Amino acid sequence: MSTLGPVVGYEPGTVDLHPPGLPGACRARIWERSRFEWYSRDGGDPLQLLTEFAASQGVHLADISASPTVTDAFTCGISVLLAPPSVTPSPAPSVPDLVAVAYSHGPRRSPEPGTTVAYSSPGTVNVAPAPDADSPDSGRFASSLTWRESAPPLAADSPGVSEISDFSAGSPGGVSAIGPWTPSWTEAEHAAAVDGVRAAIARGDVYVVNLVGHASAPFGAGPGLGSGSGSGPGPGPALARVAALPGARYGGVLRGERWWVASASPETLVAVAGGRAVTRPIKGTRPATAQGRAELLASAKERAEHVMIVDLERNDLGRVAEVGSVRVDELFALRRWSGLWQAESTVSARLAPGVGLAELLAAVWPGGSVTGAPKLAAIDVATRLEPVGRGPSMGACGWIGHGAPGPGAPHGRVEVDLGLTIRTVAVADGRAHLWAGGGIVWDSDPAAEVAEAAAKTAPIKRALRGW
Repeated sequence: MSTLGPVVGYEPGTVDLHPPGLPGACRARIWERSRFEWYSRDGGDPLQLLTEFAASQGVHLADISASPTVTDAFTCGISVLLAPPSVTPSPAPSVPDLVAVAYSHGPRRSPEPGTTVAYSSPGTVNVAPAPDADSPDSGRFASSLTWRESAPPLAADSPGVSEISDFSAGSPGGVSAIGPWTPSWTEAEHAAAVDGVRAAIARGDVYVVNLVGHASAPFGAGPGLGSGSGSGPGPGPALARVAALPGARYGGVLRGERWWVASASPETLVAVAGGRAVTRPIKGTRPATAQGRAELLASAKERAEHVMIVDLERNDLGRVAEVGSVRVDELFALRRWSGLWQAESTVSARLAPGVGLAELLAAVWPGGSVTGAPKLAAIDVATRLEPVGRGPSMGACGWIGHGAPGPGAPHGRVEVDLGLTIRTVAVADGRAHLWAGGGIVWDSDPAAEVAEAAAKTAPIKRALRGW
């Protein structure tokens, strides 16, 4: 666990580095108060660890079916990044498998009696509360429970931005210095993997498998990356452009001491409010033109693949739902994401009494749209065929916060809004990493699947370059 690498808040006219899923009303000023970072090599259950960390911040997730109240008045919410479980090493091993960052908002808070203050970087202050011996989490999270105020946001015309030539031309709209992209498999190898899935379908092992490829590119090692000093924006301006892509429902940036992750995801893995869970799987892609829209609506292949995943999501939610409460609220609706049409459905259910976030995520994570069906068999096939691990992609990112205060809930009731980390880029150890793929069914065309993956990564590559 660590308290390194604050995430910068946002003010008008600055480089916007808000975390994924942050409510718009909270962007005026947020401060990182505590964080928890975990790698799979550390051992333990990440879902349970997330629940315990949240409880230590006054956000109780052990039973979200009953809309629990937030018990800490200073908590704005918790940003979450959760990598999918994998036996294949990540090409970006510096990025943790679980990151949970707790925030407060409002004016800076002065140290209180019984605290220790340590200045670790320009513009930041750590205020560590004296441990509460009666708290069940006081031992596990004592070293993590610090109030961290992020450095003030980086103004576009500040010297710290304009003098950084390694990453940008000096503003969120500047051109970044990024090297050529190197894929982890060739187009021929990608096409061969598609044929491998078709062979598994022919054997009756699976119905659909989501294949994911990876590419990386040199992205420098300038100030702000790896130093933890806060001196300059590092890749911040480029990643802010990624997070701002049109249709990015979960657009945002998280960073640590040696890593950054930016999401432009449009897809909801799971959201919970008032005891009802919602998931919005996306399957089916075409260019955002009139012809592309007509092709997507008319494609029997895309619709069949989409319905398979909707059925999988119904079953996943059914594992933790009240009997008879699962429903499909919308089927195969077209949404726009950065020059592409995508087909999205909405599936919801009333959570059964006693269901906590750990149980809910165990049922729906990783999302069906990035695995396939049957889920476990599809994961096994994809693991054998994909060239590298998925790292922080194809997992979850988003916000665990609260609604407005009300009767019996003076600080609001817990709400969860987690996106699926598609359209996501990681920067670590001098390289940018990008993942993309698509669902493979029996009548998939290998060349078309290669082209679809390229179409999904193109907007992110352009955003990183700045043109």
